[in-house]
Order: sequence, then structure tokens, then C-alpha cells
Amino acid sequence: MGEFGDIEKKGVTGEDASAVPEGASSPQTCACESDEVGSCEDDAVLRAEQEHLSETYATLDALARSTYEELLRIDAEAAADKIALSEELSVNLETYADAMETYADFAAMNRVIDGHNTARASRAARLSDLRLLLKQPYFAKIALQYKPGQEPKEFYLGAAGVSDDDYRRIVVDWRSPIAEVYYNQANGPTSYEANGRTINVDLKLRRQFDIEGPVLNAYFDTTVAIQDALLLASLSKQRSARMQAITATIQKEQNAVVRHEDVPALLVNGIAGSGKTSVLLQRIAYLFYRRRDDLDPSEVVLVTPNPVFRAYIADVLPDMGESNPQTITWDEFAREHLSANHGGGSLDVPLETLWRIDEALEGFEFTDGDFRDVTCAGVRIVGAGQIHRLSEKHRRAAAGPHRVTLMREDLLKRVESRIAQMAGGEDVQDEMASLSIDEQLRLFGEIVDPQDEREARALAMTYLKLKFADAYAAVEHDDWLRIDRIGMRLLGAKSLAPVTWLYLRMALTGAGDASVKYVMIDEVQDYTAAQIAVLGRYYKRAHFMLLGDKNQAIDEGGATFEEIDEVMERLHGRVSRCHLMTSYRSSPEITELFASLLPADERMRISSVQREQVPTRVLAYDDEDEYARDLRAEVADARAQVDERGGTCAVIVPWKSEAKRIAALLGESAPELVGDASALPDAGVVMIPLKLAKGLEFDRVIIPDASARLFPENELSRNRLYTTISRATRQVTVMSRGPMSGLLA
Repeated sequence: MGEFGDIEKKGVTGEDASAVPEGASSPQTCACESDEVGSCEDDAVLRAEQEHLSETYATLDALARSTYEELLRIDAEAAADKIALSEELSVNLETYADAMETYADFAAMNRVIDGHNTARASRAARLSDLRLLLKQPYFAKIALQYKPGQEPKEFYLGAAGVSDDDYRRIVVDWRSPIAEVYYNQANGPTSYEANGRTINVDLKLRRQFDIEGPVLNAYFDTTVAIQDALLLASLSKQRSARMQAITATIQKEQNAVVRHEDVPALLVNGIAGSGKTSVLLQRIAYLFYRRRDDLDPSEVVLVTPNPVFRAYIADVLPDMGESNPQTITWDEFAREHLSANHGGGSLDVPLETLWRIDEALEGFEFTDGDFRDVTCAGVRIVGAGQIHRLSEKHRRAAAGPHRVTLMREDLLKRVESRIAQMAGGEDVQDEMASLSIDEQLRLFGEIVDPQDEREARALAMTYLKLKFADAYAAVEHDDWLRIDRIGMRLLGAKSLAPVTWLYLRMALTGAGDASVKYVMIDEVQDYTAAQIAVLGRYYKRAHFMLLGDKNQAIDEGGATFEEIDEVMERLHGRVSRCHLMTSYRSSPEITELFASLLPADERMRISSVQREQVPTRVLAYDDEDEYARDLRAEVADARAQVDERGGTCAVIVPWKSEAKRIAALLGESAPELVGDASALPDAGVVMIPLKLAKGLEFDRVIIPDASARLFPENELSRNRLYTTISRATRQVTVMSRGPMSGLLA
């Protein structure tokens, strides 16, 4: 057995074999005795698999064409039925019986339309799957023996599942229960769960394919594939501005996370480069498949570190045939839910402060000063005193979400009543009469000319509802509550931090989104415990998946995994943990360098699947001119390398101010600086602050200054260096202007 287990290599292409790391099963390596790289005419398995692929592709193409024709037919029938039904439909509301008959006709028409829509949606989904499979019909094959002596059954696994018109399964979806035996990565006795039953099988064959459209480039038969051929070939490719799906190369420890049972909270601790984000996205795709009848993308929220990262992952799920979920950053969430005067301030609030709020609200009662007037456009719509009287009216309900809901309903009625009262006034009529034609068109969509008092009053109501729309919004958002004053009284504090204000508002009013079923938080170590508590409280009915690496906490105040446990257990129940300890991103040399920053016990648990590539370079300079000259040369070499081979290189700086210094030093050769609103280029050299580089990866990384001045020997600097170095997949150069940080010395 070789280093990676028993790997049988078969291939048909004649491309450069250097693209696959040494020791991997290479699609460029032929299994016959000839030394030539290319097609192997004596490989009967290859010929048989190519024949099967050709047949499958032809079937998929035919199904796609017929499905497309069905769509056209359904659209034509729907249009014809709509015209026919509309012509036959007559609206008659003169009598009760006439009205009932008319409504019945409308209902019948809607049922016909709904039937067409359902049929169309089904065919459209099928066509989408078929288009996906025509790019790559499948990526693997398994042969399962269900009983001793029985002929093994063969299954081909792909990005989607599809059957022919006779319901014969052509390709099995990678998310189906039976596919799990492929991801278990070992031949022999195994099992999978289906419909609540454990199915015991003997995995006789695990075959991987390198396929493009109808062409089979290579196949690989593997028995032990901790580091399998397709994985290594995939890792050897140049990085781009967009993350790719890992469907065909999901490893055993990653699969355990993707297919983990549905639990209230799943906390994943993974080292740099272990594929945390890829696993997260595969998990979302898996949930969409398993809950395809009751899970909509709008019911999943993905919290990402920054807009650059959001753009980086934007294509992964669509490329798998799935829609992206709601994707937000913390800043976007806060802007939506914080009041205007709570935009700044510390996010690092002790959890005890938030738990004190929960405890204090148990015996809480409103007082006179807890309410404020509802005003709009300089007009007081509802006074604070009136609101206090509403509170007293509902005193039998505890002063919390239930009472606030009752008060909110009454307040909306009060606003409506106040506007109705104002609509009858002469001032409003005069105000409307003075509206220009453009204003009338903007407000009403037409030029208005009321013919009687009733019509004038109705127009006045419409006008005032638009004018005082902010009053309705203020009631809905509970702006009539003085959250600050309430919080300061409860906590005995002089002011409230933004996260404290948010948590109190949610605890007091019940504010939150109960429709969301799953919340995914990536880079969770970069959030404070209080931020996680706010998100946990707001998405109160959701199951959470939180992924992070404690060693990548690059800011002060980040939550520990113990604090995350505490928050989730208090707000959502049981927390399950998973670990990802294998680096799939970085070469062994790079992995060794960033692992050297960790304690010895953690360092020993980390491994890399890639083969040796380029030695890391750690260079310290005493001479300023020599440093500047070599830095320019390093950037120039990176640019030449990218021009020749493609791929990406990043000059990573600890913060934006340092980027300005490095740019001034490099002059005209300085790479473009990536900002919050920037998009990464498909290939090239960029300069990027560490905060925006989080979660990204580059073929080559240059650290322009890892001096003791910028990275003193403390925990935060250690994490920043660890995170910076681990962005690199193949090559890293660490330079220092003056003495090197003691962390690397």
C-alpha cells in the first residue's frame, strides 16, 4: 500500500501531468505498460465507462429536449386556456346567487391556472437539473452488494438526481442516503440510513471520474481515499475570484458535518484551510435537498464576514443548482435593527449583562417615562400619556412581548383614527388643492378631481396615510418605547451599548424573525458573545450552524467556543460539536509554518493532504533599501508568475493604514487595493487588509512586513499571523522591515 492507500490509476488525456501533485492518482497517467501518456486502447474498463457515459449523455440530452418541448406546450396551453376562460367568464354581481356563480367561475379559472403553474414549475426544475448534469453527468460510481453471492448493483452519483421516462434511475443525487457510502471512503461492509431503516451493504467498487460533458478524461478506483485523486487534482488548480463547489471531493470528516443530524445548534471547529466555508455551503445544499418540500431559500440566513467574502461564495450554490439564501453581514443587520442614535459603540458586552436583562424583565412593569410621543411631519399623532393608559388597560398581561403586541395593535388603530379625524379638516383639503400635477401623479398615480365629499375624504385619507407613513412604521417598530431609559433603569447603567439595546428590545417586545429555519454563521470567532446572543435571540426558532477557528480570532473581544456554547444552550438548547483538523488548502510547507504558531498539542493534530511544492521564505532586513528593493522584486515576480500561469496572489497587510505605507514604498508597481465594495479579479495580484482576506485563499501570499513592531509576541498577533499565512495555497513569502516578529524568529 502506498502513502495514500491503494489507488488504481487510469487515464486517457495527454495534458501536462505536473498539474497533479506527486503521488496522487493522476488523470494524466495511463495504466497500461506503455510509457506514453494518452489514450490506452487496451483498457476495457475505460472503453466500457466511456460507452456508458455516451449513452447517459445522449439520454440526458434527449430528456432535456423533451422537457423543454413540454414547457413550451404547457405555456401554450396555459395561454389558450386563459383566453378561453376569460372570454367565457362574465361578471354578474346583481344578486347573491349571481355573485356566488361568478366567484365559482373565478375559482375554477384559478384552479386551471394553478394546475398549469404547478406543471410548469415541475418541468422547469427538471430542466434545470438536466442542464446541470449535461456539464458533468456524474463524478463517481459505486457498486453495492446487498446480499452475499448477489450481483452488485451499480449507481452513478452526480450533482443532481434524474430518472428517465420509465422511472429508471440514471443518476443518483450526491445528497441521497445511498451516496453516503461513497463519502465514507472505504470499501467493504458498510451501511446507510434510508426511510428510518439501516441498510447493510458491501461496497465492492468506489470509482471516481474526471468528466467534461460527454468526454471521460480519466477514472480512478480507490480503496482508501483519505487523500483521493480527484481531491488532489482539484487542489492543484489555480485559485480564482470565486469559490468552487466540492461536491465530488467531499472528504469523510467534511461529510460528517454536511450530513450531520438536524440539531438546534451545530458548532464546527476547523483549522485554517479545512474547508469550513465549503462544508457550510454543501450543508445548505444538503438541507435544501432533504427538506425540498418545506424549506425555501428565504428561510435560511447566512451571516458572512464582509461583502468581499459574500461575492467570493456567490456562485457556489447556483452552480449546484440551488438558490442562494439570504446573505447578510453584521453591519447590515445592525443598520436595519438599530435606531439612528445607536450606530456606534462597543460590541463586546459581557454575557452576564444580557442575562441580567432576562432576569430583570421577569418582574418588570412600565412606568410613566417609558413611553414617547408618536410624531410625524411635526404633528403629534399619539401622546405618551395615551400610550401609558393603553399599558394600564392591558395590565393583566405581563409587561413584555404579549402586552407590547396588544398595545401595538391598539396604537395602530389610534393612528388610523387620528388620520381619519384629520382627513375631514379643511386644512387637509386646502393642502391637497395646492398639490402640483407632478405631486398628484406621484402620490395618486393620476390627476385627482373629487366629485363629492365622500370621494374627497377618501382621497384625503390616502394622502394622509402617505404623508404619515412614518407614524405607522414607528408604531410597528416600537419606537414609542424608550428602550434606553428602560434599560438604564433595569441595569443601573448611564447608557446602553448597541448590542445591549438590541437584546433588550428583542427581549421586551418579542422582535425577531420566526420564519427563518436555519442561520449559518461563518468565521464565528470574529463575533463577540453578545453579537451571537443578539442573533440567537432574533432568529428564535432557527437551528444554528456556527463555524470558526479560535486561532483566527484577529480582533479583541471575539467569543470563545465556551461562550458560544453558553449562548446557544441558553437560547436554543443542545449544542453538537464537530472538528475539521485536515488542511486541504495549503501545501505541507505552508501548513507547517502556520501550525508552528500553535501550541504543541494542537500542532500535532494538524495535517495537510497536499504534496510538497515551494519552500516557504521568511526574510528579515536590517537595510531599508535592500528591503524595499526585494519587496518590489517579490511583487514583480508574483505578477510575472500570474501572467504566465494565471491564478491569484495577495499582498496581505494587517490593516488599511499599513496598506498605504506599502503602496507608497512600491510606487507604480503597487497592486490594486481591495476595499469593502471591491470585487476580486479572476486572476492577478492585489493588496488586501487581513480583515477582508478572512475566508479567502490565494495561490501565493506575500506578507510585506511581519516585524516585531507590527506583530509583537502576544495572542492577537499570533492569530493574525496564523490567519495571514494560511491564506496561501502554494507559496508564501514573509518579509520583515527590521527584526522579525519573535513569533516566527
